[in-house]
Amino acid sequence: MDDAEMGNGAGTALAMEGIQASTSRLNALFLEDSALEAGGGAGAGVDVLQRRYELCLERMAVAKQLEAQIAAVKAGDAAEAVGIQHAMTPPDAPLHERTYAEMSAVEEIAGVLTLSSPAAGALVAQARQLATLPLAMDALAAGTISWQHAKILVDETDALGTTGTAALVAHFLDPDAPKPARGAAAGELVPNRFRAKVRGWRERHHPETLAKRHSKCAADRRMECTPDRDGMAWLSLYLPADTANAIWNRTTALARGFQGPEEARTMSQLRPDVAAHLLLSAGPAPSHAQESTPDRTGTAERSTVEGTDAPVGLASLSVNDQTDAAPIGTDAAGPTVGDASAAAATDVNSACADLASVPVPKADVLVTVPVFSLLGVTDEPANLDGYGPIPASMARKLVADGANSFHRVLVDPRDGAPLEIGRTSYRLTKAMKQALRLRDGKCTFPGCNNHSLDNESDHLTAWQLGGTTGISNLAQLCPKHHRLKHNSRWTPTPATETEPPGWTSPTGRHYKAEHQDWEPPHWPPGLLAAEPPEFQAAEPPLEEPAGDNFVDPADVPADDSLWADFYAMPPKLPGDPLKGWGLVHC
Repeated sequence: MDDAEMGNGAGTALAMEGIQASTSRLNALFLEDSALEAGGGAGAGVDVLQRRYELCLERMAVAKQLEAQIAAVKAGDAAEAVGIQHAMTPPDAPLHERTYAEMSAVEEIAGVLTLSSPAAGALVAQARQLATLPLAMDALAAGTISWQHAKILVDETDALGTTGTAALVAHFLDPDAPKPARGAAAGELVPNRFRAKVRGWRERHHPETLAKRHSKCAADRRMECTPDRDGMAWLSLYLPADTANAIWNRTTALARGFQGPEEARTMSQLRPDVAAHLLLSAGPAPSHAQESTPDRTGTAERSTVEGTDAPVGLASLSVNDQTDAAPIGTDAAGPTVGDASAAAATDVNSACADLASVPVPKADVLVTVPVFSLLGVTDEPANLDGYGPIPASMARKLVADGANSFHRVLVDPRDGAPLEIGRTSYRLTKAMKQALRLRDGKCTFPGCNNHSLDNESDHLTAWQLGGTTGISNLAQLCPKHHRLKHNSRWTPTPATETEPPGWTSPTGRHYKAEHQDWEPPHWPPGLLAAEPPEFQAAEPPLEEPAGDNFVDPADVPADDSLWADFYAMPPKLPGDPLKGWGLVHC
């Protein structure tokens, strides 16, 4: 029984104290609600319905905390029970006896919790790993993170090593860590967003390079088909991130192009229909320039592939599926596919000649690559919008071969954050939209995971109310939350050049912004002491001006007109250090 498992008793005692406090708080809220419902306990000017609504929210918040505290007790006891079972087994017992003793404990835990054996085994493994993370166990016992958050920490610290594990947990749970995570606390993030942030940190700080780990995992790429009920099935692909993201983005763009007044299918239905058509058709892929043709009844119009009459999304056969007995373009009732399909059949071999080779994604790629990583001097991971860290080799391939447009972004060398890009008119430039995508990464509404490609740019302070079109007054919102903002009392807090806005709910609850954990780029060994001077990391000492006709900005009041003149001057950006190097497509 190791020290971590022996210390579970103290952790359980801490959780029990929290459970008692949470239970008392929950009981008090129920009593107040009962009094209001009975018509008593409401003072003058109290909106009874509004207060009862707030009490429902407060009880749910306490219940969430109570669930985490109970999960801490359960996890602590599961780890401690197995530890005690080990302690009861003689040290000199043979391996098979110790193995069966642990199996017996796991099976008994499964029976007590009404779990399957594999589920109980997973719980025990997670609980024992969590016992080695005192910061995480204490946060769970205090109810500041949920069991889902705790499991994420356990998953993402696997194979990270003792030092890396301690640094990761401290980064997200210890406010006194050297470089703590910015923005919303771990427990304030929905689990999938918390996993994305933890995974991003892990990829950058893993002792083994991302490129090496990626090369191992790429060998496991596969396609799986899982039968489901009602004549349905799940088709999944395990692919490199850039390929998977490109497939998703292209499918989404094509599906959006088919939407219209006559299209009854939703985006969720159009995506699989488009993907199935692309996979099963040997002809050209559908594009935005679609022809509308009547269906067999002549009463409805459907989008079709260029050069054919095959409707997208219908169960039509590809040219490879046709038989000699049934010529392409005909059936018993007459022509159904169109004359163009016959011509397409003659080119089927050439069209399918390179099906086994995966092309480099031809897409509008927003990928942030540290300059030395782009040049191949370091292997620091790049960041693919909508996914997260990717190997430097993948980023270089995207930039050199695949991306129709690669957006070079000026970043602050001190912390890696994108710099301000602004404009004085209402409409955003393309550069501003890309900068906004970089800063926010997703819809900024609390808990939303909608990626940049589908989001809209919104003025936090409306243009007609004096709001400016600068990145500090802009935020990404998905269509759903964009509508909610303009039709409810959800209000954003101010943003900055490098930080997205937080949000305040109609009941006054504040949700902090989810900051991206930007980090300064890695410098190659020996480069800091080399020429040219612009690559020197250390800042030169400040020099006092020779004359006395200079003004210290700290001495100028905030409302002085000098500031208006200063901000009216266009910024002068440094020259492009990559110009002429032949590696970047702008």
